[in-house]
Amino acid sequence: MKISWIDIIQRLKFEFQQCEEEGLDVSELRNEWSETEKFKLSEDELRKKAEIFYRILETNISVSQNEKNESSSFEGFISHSNLKSDTVPDFATSFIEDKILGGWQGRSAGCLLGKPIEKIQRAGIIELLLSNGTWPISDYISGKGIPDFLQVKFPWNRHGGKESLKENIICMTEDDDMNYPMINLSVYEQYGENFLTENVIQTWMEMMPILSSFTAERVAYINALNGLLPPKTALHRNPYREWIGAEIRADIWGWVSPGQPLRAAEYAWRDARLSHVSNGIYGEVFFAVVLSLSFKYDDMETIVKEALTFIPSQSRFAEAINFVLNLPIQYQSWDATVNSLYERFGKYHWVHTINNAALVVAALLSSKGDFETAICNVVMGGWDTDSNGATTGSILGTILGAEKLPPKWISPLNNKIRSSVKGFDNSLITDLAKRTAMISNYSTK
Repeated sequence: MKISWIDIIQRLKFEFQQCEEEGLDVSELRNEWSETEKFKLSEDELRKKAEIFYRILETNISVSQNEKNESSSFEGFISHSNLKSDTVPDFATSFIEDKILGGWQGRSAGCLLGKPIEKIQRAGIIELLLSNGTWPISDYISGKGIPDFLQVKFPWNRHGGKESLKENIICMTEDDDMNYPMINLSVYEQYGENFLTENVIQTWMEMMPILSSFTAERVAYINALNGLLPPKTALHRNPYREWIGAEIRADIWGWVSPGQPLRAAEYAWRDARLSHVSNGIYGEVFFAVVLSLSFKYDDMETIVKEALTFIPSQSRFAEAINFVLNLPIQYQSWDATVNSLYERFGKYHWVHTINNAALVVAALLSSKGDFETAICNVVMGGWDTDSNGATTGSILGTILGAEKLPPKWISPLNNKIRSSVKGFDNSLITDLAKRTAMISNYSTK
């Protein structure tokens, strides 16, 4: 039986790519593998060969060779100036509750918008939606009016894609982008502010079916079941260690740390190191800080620039965000912005952290604070459409608060969310927001 993301042949191919992205020369071994694949070997024989190649990689290559510019240790990448303690701000309880509810609702709406077309490349999304007159996107994706041959050519996401079409929406469908905020809510409720990375993986194993995890999370889960402890869970045969999985787990840490970016950053790091390294960790830390600052500021550029101070300046992640900040986003079409991102970051896998984080930041800056513009722009940008929609919606939802979110996007959710996480299926979004607000750290006015 072949299970996605953990097959040795699949992992080896992605490991070559990951090593090259980290600046390591694996060309000779990669060429040898390409030659090996040309032989008419059985699947079992090819797996045995892949095992040999992987062992050679493990013997000769360390994934920590980028430690100088892209450290994975907390003290190694948080600048000295940011290590000063946060000040717990004064907020009205009603303010916190509205912001957090807006974050949960916004995350749900953005995720639902991008869900049907996840895994379809940008050109395919355009072709699909031009056929029924719904491009550019301005509402939930509809399958009405799309010719059958196009729906065969570009099938809806098999994980709840059809249920997420406008004509079928009755709630927020089950999705890993929504499962992780629930899991992290449970982690914090059980273990409090002193939770450990080990508590996170314990909660995964108790509450989340393994096949509800993907890429780096699935590998980390299996590594833990095999007895490895963090951070080895993130390192052992995990070629997805810089992909987007940690980034989509950032929300709770920002929501429970309103206006306390260092606190949010540390919580995000504790979570991310379970399955990711360097740029993969930075994705979660950066967006946790962005969400924390979303209680303090409403200017997106201010938030992004301050959050960027928590990321190593020489890292590829920081370079990508600075690239976005230097684009003339306010003076050019959204298509022109997206084209620039694809030209610069198109080499990365469609669920890598760096390209998707850049797209999210660009969409946020392009929106001028308008929720619909933000989530529609980011989903039209392609790559990981549901994850990007979720993160973008969460941030704008937190900044605006629930009262300012447009009913057009929130009402179809019917305040309900499905989940494969134990104890969370059919949750009310308002209940999740109340639970989150109850553990949020702030002083009341």
